[in-house]
Amino acid sequence: MCLAVPGKIVEIKTSEAADATGAVGTVDFQGSRLDVSLAFVPEAKPGDWVLVHAGFALNVLDEQEAAETWKYLSEAELAELPDEMKARKTE
Repeated sequence: MCLAVPGKIVEIKTSEAADATGAVGTVDFQGSRLDVSLAFVPEAKPGDWVLVHAGFALNVLDEQEAAETWKYLSEAELAELPDEMKARKTE
């Protein structure tokens, strides 16, 4: 199963290699930051939401789509947890 997660671009790093391989951006995932390739979304800019899988931003999302995706991911996580873990998760 593959999973892509939305995050917000906080910075785009420039380098000489970026012309050949695409830019790299620092993306914030609810407080965790990760550098990801922006090769597939060259139009992306700081402040944009992107859908990230395996270190690559695959497409640009609007903020509402990103929020809905986080909501679905949260619901799916709780749905898969055993009952005793769900109680601890919601406390």
